[in-house]
Amino acid sequence: MLIFFKERLALLSVPKTGTTAYHAALAHRADLVISNPPELKHAPVYRYNRWIRPMFERVCDAELDLVAVMREPISWLGSWYRFRARAALDGHPNSTAGMSFDAFLKDACRGKPPAHANVGSQAKFLEPQPNGCAVKHLFRYEEPDALHSFLQERLQQSFELPQRNVSPALPLAVSNGTADLVRRKRAAEFALYESLT
Repeated sequence: MLIFFKERLALLSVPKTGTTAYHAALAHRADLVISNPPELKHAPVYRYNRWIRPMFERVCDAELDLVAVMREPISWLGSWYRFRARAALDGHPNSTAGMSFDAFLKDACRGKPPAHANVGSQAKFLEPQPNGCAVKHLFRYEEPDALHSFLQERLQQSFELPQRNVSPALPLAVSNGTADLVRRKRAAEFALYESLT
C-alpha cells in the first residue's frame, strides 16, 4: 500500500494486479509505504477501514481517496496459478506444480478451497464498508494506461513502471464448462469487473 498524504490518496495493493511495480516506481514519492507483512501490504478495504483510515481521520482530520486495480477474474486466477507453480513452492501445500489450470479453477470454486487454490476474492477485497469507506477510483488491470495517467496527473509526476514479480509462463487452457463454473461461483467478481468502464 502506498499513501500520498498531500494528494489525499491511498493506493491499495490488490494481489496479482501489478501493484508491486507501482511500489517500485513510487515508493520514494509516497509518504507511507507498507510493504510488509503481506497482510498489511495487501490490506483489503475492510482492513484499511478498520486500522489505517482512523489513523488519518483522528490524527490529521483527513480522508483519503482509495485507488485500486482489478483484474479480469479468470486472468487473476491464472496469475495465482502460475505464481504458485514456481519451483520455490515445490512440495508445499500451496504449490500448483503438475496440475492443470482447469483443475486449479475447479478447486478455486469449491466451498472450502484446498490450500493451493485458496486465493480469496477481488470482490471481497474491494467490498465497500457500511460506513461509506470504498474504493473511489477502480481501474482495470488490462487497461494500464488509465491508472498510469491518473497517478501521473494526481501526483504531478511522470514515472516509468519496472517489471516486478512476474510469474512463470504456463498454458492457461480452460474448458467451456469450467469457465461457466467460475462465472457462476464468482459472479460478484465478474459483475464488479464488468461494471468498470
